[in-house]
Amino acid sequence: MSTTTLAVLVPLLPFLGAVAGLLFGRTAPGFVRPLAILPTLGSAVLAVIVAVRQGGGPAISTATELTPTGSVPIDLSLYLDGFAVLVAVLVGLVATCVQLYSTAYLREDPRYPSYAALVSLFTSAMLLVVYSGDLMVLLVGWEVMGICSYFLVGHYWETEAARSASLKAFLVTKLGDVPFLIGLFALAADAGSFQITKILGTVAAGGLDHPTLIALLLLAGVAGKSAQFPLHTWLPDAMAGPTPVSALIHAATMVAAGVYFIARLLPVFAASRAALVVMAVMAAVTMVGSALAALAQDDIKRVLAYSTIGQLGYMTGALAVGDRGAAIFHLLSHGVFKALLFLGAGVIIHAAGTNSLAAMSRMDGLTKRIPDAFWTMTIALLALAAIPPFAGFFSKEAVLVAAEQTATGHSDFAPSSAGWLVLVAGVLTALLTAAYATRLWLMAFRGRDAAAPDHGKEPVAMTGVLWLLAIPSIGFGLAADPIADWFDGEALTPTLVTSVLGTGAAVVGAMLTYALWQRATARPAPATAGAGAVPGTGAGSPQAAAASAATAAAASAAETPEVAEVTHDHPAVPAGPAPDPGRALLGPLHRHAADGFHLDAVYDRLFVRPVRAAASLVRFLDREVVDTYVRGAGAGPRLLGSLVRRAQTGNVQSYLSALLAGAVVLAIATAVLANVNAGS
Repeated sequence: MSTTTLAVLVPLLPFLGAVAGLLFGRTAPGFVRPLAILPTLGSAVLAVIVAVRQGGGPAISTATELTPTGSVPIDLSLYLDGFAVLVAVLVGLVATCVQLYSTAYLREDPRYPSYAALVSLFTSAMLLVVYSGDLMVLLVGWEVMGICSYFLVGHYWETEAARSASLKAFLVTKLGDVPFLIGLFALAADAGSFQITKILGTVAAGGLDHPTLIALLLLAGVAGKSAQFPLHTWLPDAMAGPTPVSALIHAATMVAAGVYFIARLLPVFAASRAALVVMAVMAAVTMVGSALAALAQDDIKRVLAYSTIGQLGYMTGALAVGDRGAAIFHLLSHGVFKALLFLGAGVIIHAAGTNSLAAMSRMDGLTKRIPDAFWTMTIALLALAAIPPFAGFFSKEAVLVAAEQTATGHSDFAPSSAGWLVLVAGVLTALLTAAYATRLWLMAFRGRDAAAPDHGKEPVAMTGVLWLLAIPSIGFGLAADPIADWFDGEALTPTLVTSVLGTGAAVVGAMLTYALWQRATARPAPATAGAGAVPGTGAGSPQAAAASAATAAAASAAETPEVAEVTHDHPAVPAGPAPDPGRALLGPLHRHAADGFHLDAVYDRLFVRPVRAAASLVRFLDREVVDTYVRGAGAGPRLLGSLVRRAQTGNVQSYLSALLAGAVVLAIATAVLANVNAGS
């Protein structure tokens, strides 16, 4: 079987599995799990075979015209280069792990059949984006992922949080998709084709008439899909969906699609240096802002969500300085350890009965209850913090090296200002990343006070997947040298300068967070208000406010629908204040960072309220003005008809009397008019 045939089967198998699952999920429940796992597993295996056959050599391209359009043709096209085949392997691996994990995590969920089918469809759509050589076909996968995310994020649709989160994710990403679609058509109009190879040929020949406009329009769609500032606000709220869905969205699909799209069409963006600077600014703001927000979150999944936003900022930054090899290398590395982090968080939620780090920090012995999650999440957090020799160190260093090369003038792909922006923001984010990774580890696994509930060993389907993902989280970085040949051939190995900067910043962040945590745990807990209250811990004090906030957060996180769905019958959720090094590290900035720097409130004032006010005005004009004229147009004839109807009595004498009276009136009127005319 040819490589192109195998490549066609890679997205087709999960699509067929999704269709079969939707058709037979209710009537044949025994086939639901095989239909969820086997097609996805088969797709992953075929993706590996395609990658081996491609081998990082020349790109394999084939196309068949889908339909004549009269202008720009649309083709069913495959474009298999080193980037595409390796990203497809990542998608297949993570999707298979998610499907396996979900069989245990959602084993009691009555909507599991539709959930599993949507996950397969989601996987198929991302694989279509990865392998497609035509932008219109790519757009199909792009939009199908948006629809799947709407249904999967809103899986617990009984709750207001899930409904709002799914709608917000759909609308915010669609807000970016509108300019994205316009940019695609403008690009195809300039290039005369939707095929990626022909577009790149046009760019190389200098055939783009509006490079800056096209690049910025496309960048808006990428910002929405890959959750980059200012369209990133949907991603933290999307944590209302099941945890395995979060792993799939954050690690291998949807948010990775935007970064992958820019990597595919990087010469289009490189044609405008202004667009590269805008991309660098977007990446820098995203990296730093999301890392600060992650330090202030109490929900373990929201910490990881903001972490994803920041890591995507690294990838966007690498693209802004022209190194798509570093960007995709970090995408692959991040995909593995972020999937491990989310799935590990699911095990913690499953065992602790809460999403709240404040509650976990008041549980003793959680490490012993879930040793598999403890060790694998420790590995993943070390990779996230970019500590050598874990995978995240090598991929993040590749980004910093690319930025340093541009900043110091060794690369003229982008302006040096873009390089400095990415480099400074990257080093600062490395410090903050290590800080929030250390905070998460300490609060989740070094809790004190009440003993954590012991519900026995977690299912093998959950813990086995964690260890499978832990292997590349440890060793994937060692593939930096050989994997460079699959990309553009540029070195992905760290340099001494960036290693010292990045690792030094990470160590400082981790040590500072640990020191603040030790100080917080050594401090005696605030006394309750009353006779023995300690001065400064009354109802209005900052300590009391922190205590009440921690208690409220723990209670809120414990009541989320996912906790009720996947935990045991009697989860222990201790309440009360918790030692939080993030609060001490951020100081007065903590309140703003916890609320995402109030961007939702800003958007509400700038966009939501004006749109609602305009809608209210339109409704008023429609009901009170337009409808008044419509009602008046009907009321006049109706009134005239009622008067005429009253005259129609059916009495002949009345008709004759009216006729006689009318004749008399006409005679009198005629006489009067005759006299008037005679007198004049």
